[in-house]
Amino acid sequence: MPHTQDDTNTREPWHRVHPVSPLVRGWIAVVAIAFVYGQNTLSSFIEPELSSPEDGFMMGESLLIPILIGSGILIVILLGFLGSWWFTKYQITDRHVNVNSGMVFRKQRQARIDRVQSIDIAQPLVARIFGLAELRFDVADSGSAAMSLAFIKLSEAQELRNTILARAAGLKSSTGQQHTEVSTQLTTVMDPETTTHLQTSLPQQVPSPAPTSAGVQTQQASERVVAMVPLGRLIGSLLLRPVAIFGLVAIIAVGVAMSMVEDFRPLFLLPGLLGVGGLMWKHINTGYNFKAATSADGLRLSYGLLDTRHQTVPPGRVQAIEIHGPLFWRRAGWYRVAVNVAGIGGPGAEDSEERSVLLPVGTYEDVLAVLSVVLPDPGVQEARDFFAAAINGTGQDHGFTTSDPRVRPLSPLAYRRQGFAVTHTALVARNGALHRTTVIVPHERTQGIRLSQGPLARRFNVAEVGLATTAGPVTPVVKQLDVEEARALFLSQSDRAALARKKFDTNHWLEENLHDEER
Repeated sequence: MPHTQDDTNTREPWHRVHPVSPLVRGWIAVVAIAFVYGQNTLSSFIEPELSSPEDGFMMGESLLIPILIGSGILIVILLGFLGSWWFTKYQITDRHVNVNSGMVFRKQRQARIDRVQSIDIAQPLVARIFGLAELRFDVADSGSAAMSLAFIKLSEAQELRNTILARAAGLKSSTGQQHTEVSTQLTTVMDPETTTHLQTSLPQQVPSPAPTSAGVQTQQASERVVAMVPLGRLIGSLLLRPVAIFGLVAIIAVGVAMSMVEDFRPLFLLPGLLGVGGLMWKHINTGYNFKAATSADGLRLSYGLLDTRHQTVPPGRVQAIEIHGPLFWRRAGWYRVAVNVAGIGGPGAEDSEERSVLLPVGTYEDVLAVLSVVLPDPGVQEARDFFAAAINGTGQDHGFTTSDPRVRPLSPLAYRRQGFAVTHTALVARNGALHRTTVIVPHERTQGIRLSQGPLARRFNVAEVGLATTAGPVTPVVKQLDVEEARALFLSQSDRAALARKKFDTNHWLEENLHDEER
């Protein structure tokens, strides 16, 4: 969005992106133009036979003009790249990230630091060759990546991400002993042993300060890997997906049927194989070398085969969490964790599905490790037992309210499992029998609540309670509750959400925790 002079802190210096950036962005266009132009030029002048030496001389003379034209086009492209680099500048202030770009049509974009939800570090294949990276900002209510900064050195991108996220979390610039105290307090805040009972073996993390390019000390969070996805597990999870299983079965069945046709060729099955193979390749490319690490600024994710990405998810910005337990995964004890984060999952958001995944496939312990970061206070004493009941349990143990047995004709397998539980900090809803899901919504993140009842539900005197959060893959809903229980949940959750929103402001989640420690 455009900004005025008042929005820009003129005391902060402006910086340019790396000179190679335009080439990294536009190398495909350059190669395509060179290939097409060169092929057309050569095919126009090269003949199968030359009738005489004079013809060869004439051809060489005529070829000189297209070569000069092609060289001129290349020079113009390079000058355009140079101009694009020269007019692209960025500035980091205490309140905003400003990016100016455009040589003919000028563009000025600004992102408020206190509204930054997360920052991704993306490295396309060509950028990795040059050791460059792109910063992609997600801002609340933007619906997609609000702004990007491409391309700068990887070390500089990591430093900028740490600086901006620290300011977005509410950390002020400090030096000397004051900064050491802040770092020590952050260690206590983010220590999973003291914030939750999900993990009992995570050692204390020790963040350390690092100077920024502007000479300001900021929180340089150390990382500790809490979950990894081995390649074998990733491939196994893809093969056990219903889409892959049914797709391969369908291809085999069609192949057997068509093999009885006289003119059958195996090539006829190629489109189906390419479709299934393309889907599997997409998940391998985005899930390869997946790591989740905890740090003082949140959960840091890194993944990718050809294009790598480094993503930070601040726990205070997570709106809803969903834990999937697919039928074919449960025998291996595998689960998937996805979240709603403002600015990531909105309409038209780029790669929103991949960027909303905190754990593509992991064990129960991996799930607990991830939850210990994005849900630092589950609001119950026996958290491990509670989440075991939430993810795989049935019945009313650990405070769950389930559907009445009279809905058995509507949900013959799921009626004993589907239900909800309320903790001091969140509402937990569980659904499904074959494909199990568990949704967690912090009370302060409940933006709206809906009570609905269809014709069949009226017949069985049950209703559905849905919670509204920001757009994303998670849809919180409590299914088929008794009407009176559903109405009571509707009213009580509305009150809890209103009270929690007044009490907590997790936009500056680190700042809030530090104030609690000081008190």
